[in-house]
Amino acid sequence: MTEAEPHILIVDDARDIREPLGLYLRRHGYRTTLAADASGARRAVEKRAVDLAVVDVMMPGEDGLSLTRWLVDRGGPPVVLLTAMTEDADRVLGLELGADDYVVKPFSPRELLARIRAVLRRAQPPGAEVTLEKRDFGGWSFDSAARTLAHQNGRTAALTSGEARLLAVFLDNPRTVLSRERLLDLTQGREAKAYDRAIDNAVVRLRRKLEDDPAHPRLLVTEWGGGYALAADVTVP
Repeated sequence: MTEAEPHILIVDDARDIREPLGLYLRRHGYRTTLAADASGARRAVEKRAVDLAVVDVMMPGEDGLSLTRWLVDRGGPPVVLLTAMTEDADRVLGLELGADDYVVKPFSPRELLARIRAVLRRAQPPGAEVTLEKRDFGGWSFDSAARTLAHQNGRTAALTSGEARLLAVFLDNPRTVLSRERLLDLTQGREAKAYDRAIDNAVVRLRRKLEDDPAHPRLLVTEWGGGYALAADVTVP
């Protein structure tokens, strides 16, 4: 196992779930960190880079939905929720909070592995590259090589590789409405197998870093029935 292998965080208070699952994922080429609760998960994420978190919804103390909100607010990693059959409302809320997918308990480790692989492909599709290294828009300067944003007021933000690719697409097509299907095609390729909310969740994450008020965006705007658009001009410094 090397540092190049994806690192999966498994958060579940049930030892008989998290430990066998950790062993199963390690056998399939992943590094894993196990946490029995949300506080342990927070410590793990703050100590080392995590590529994806598998989070149980029902945990004592802070639940998985609260942890998911925290992970999304800090810009990742992507989240796959583990939910019970009776938790329809929690599954919907989890997706609205920004979770990338969910698996219903009791689940097959093979199914979860397939979901993890799909989410990781969407987060880091092969062959996708950002073109121009530096571009300015709406008071921001984007450095694609460093994957960083710097605002003229001194505010800065680091982007994940997926966020950088999505922003690059908007910068390539300023003031142009891009449908969800077109955004998937441009960021992840024609072979992408993403569910409906994949692009919506990615835009929400990017807005949290770009917008003064993400609930009322002025840069990445929604065109109802159409998709999304960057409402700013783009210049090369």
